[in-house]
Amino acid sequence: MPWILLLSVLPLLVLTLPAQEGKPPGKRILVEGHRGARWVLPENTLPAMHHAVEMGADVLEMDLSVTRDNVLVLSHDPVMNPAICKGPDGMSRVIRELTLSQLKQYDCGWAPNPAFPAQQAVPGTRMPTLEEVFQEFAAVKGFHFNIETKIDPRRPELTPSPEEFSRLLVDLVRKYKMESRVIVQSFDFRTLHAVKKLAPELRRSALLGTGDESFLETAKRAGDAPIVSPHFRLVTPAKVKQAQAAGLKVVPWTANSPAEWQPLVEAGVDSIITDNPQGLILYLEERKLR
Repeated sequence: MPWILLLSVLPLLVLTLPAQEGKPPGKRILVEGHRGARWVLPENTLPAMHHAVEMGADVLEMDLSVTRDNVLVLSHDPVMNPAICKGPDGMSRVIRELTLSQLKQYDCGWAPNPAFPAQQAVPGTRMPTLEEVFQEFAAVKGFHFNIETKIDPRRPELTPSPEEFSRLLVDLVRKYKMESRVIVQSFDFRTLHAVKKLAPELRRSALLGTGDESFLETAKRAGDAPIVSPHFRLVTPAKVKQAQAAGLKVVPWTANSPAEWQPLVEAGVDSIITDNPQGLILYLEERKLR
């Protein structure tokens, strides 16, 4: 396929990009494709992931749920959303109650998401397993994977325990020798603590949606996670400076427009998670920041 040829040269393109203006040589703001590239293609699908990589994203961001037969699959929601994934019965279903075989009957590209006017439908697209993602991209270098464990202590019936969820993920990462390419992120810090115990070599990222605590405090609560990923509106230059001085990386989510990107650039964040990786890359290139 044509995209294979394009993907094969992406590492060279990444390595030859200029240093970011106004920062030390060799340091630049990375671009993370949120759910692949939700701006233009169905979220958490292989087409969206391919698009993000072809556009030059540095990181693929994705979400994990777990089926009844303990298979890790890409989904932001623990219950099948009929607006995104259409099943044979037309009803929403809990992923944890479905086997992988049952889940594969759902079409997760049947219609564009109405929240994203530029998104194109890709009918017949199935929800991928994490193993399928690793198989698809293992040989394609030049980018990393930021994988979120979707787990909620208030709804334990929707997932395995934090320890089991983490073990399933760590085992798959090790099977495909992805240790150096994977970041594990979560709002539920129980999984970050479990991953630290199981695989201390893996990078961990503490997601933060609300609150006034410093990024240092967030990282501490998450078991000294080396990355803090706050909602973009929580970012201030002072918080970023303090965190980076302590050796932390700051990776805000999910900023989609120049008005949202510019304050993050000015604050000096390390990476930006966006639904629109192509747009962010062009924005940074125009400002000689990439």
